[in-house]
Amino acid sequence: MSVAEKRRTARLKRQRRVRRKVRGTVDQPRLCVFRSAKNIYAQIIEDQTGSTLVAISSLSKDVLEAGKYGGNIESAKAVGKAIAEQALAKNIKQVVFDRNGFLYHGRIKALADAAREAGLSF
Repeated sequence: MSVAEKRRTARLKRQRRVRRKVRGTVDQPRLCVFRSAKNIYAQIIEDQTGSTLVAISSLSKDVLEAGKYGGNIESAKAVGKAIAEQALAKNIKQVVFDRNGFLYHGRIKALADAAREAGLSF
């Protein structure tokens, strides 16, 4: 097994372990984050109906200007701020944070801190 495969399986194990405990309800939907090498994605999910309430990524035109790189901390902060603004517009103030098996540092932490600063509480 290569190093990349080991990292991926370790992340998926962490994801399953966290997902057993973290569920999004009507009162507290789940803020799920996915990080790729070039972009970062965030969505707010209500698990009881399986519906996505708000979704945004670093590919969205309203987050970054064209030509900007979406795989850095600045873009993660912009995505966190934008997801919080859209959530507050839909009257979502409280969420449960799901880091999706990724370690809580770098871009994941930057997105979470920016969402907290913009008004979401978790």
